[in-house]
Amino acid sequence: MTPGSWGALTLRLAARAAVNPRLALDLLRTGWAFRRRAWWRSAPFLPLPDRAYLRWRMYTAYADENAVPPLDDVIRFARWRRQTMGL
Repeated sequence: MTPGSWGALTLRLAARAAVNPRLALDLLRTGWAFRRRAWWRSAPFLPLPDRAYLRWRMYTAYADENAVPPLDDVIRFARWRRQTMGL
């Protein structure tokens, strides 16, 4: 797995979440909010984000649709989302 890949980011987030339950909950809620609509209707039958939407989000945030966000940006966003939405 390359250091700047989505898989590497996922593993690093999981490691951070394993030692911080509040962060784990924030990340799970954020992931759930990004899930593809009607995700249960087509393979892989997982609540993953829509690729086109994710590319658009990366383009608007980093001016590169193939960007992988830094670990700290994802954590900061998940915490910000909790604080602003009162979750």
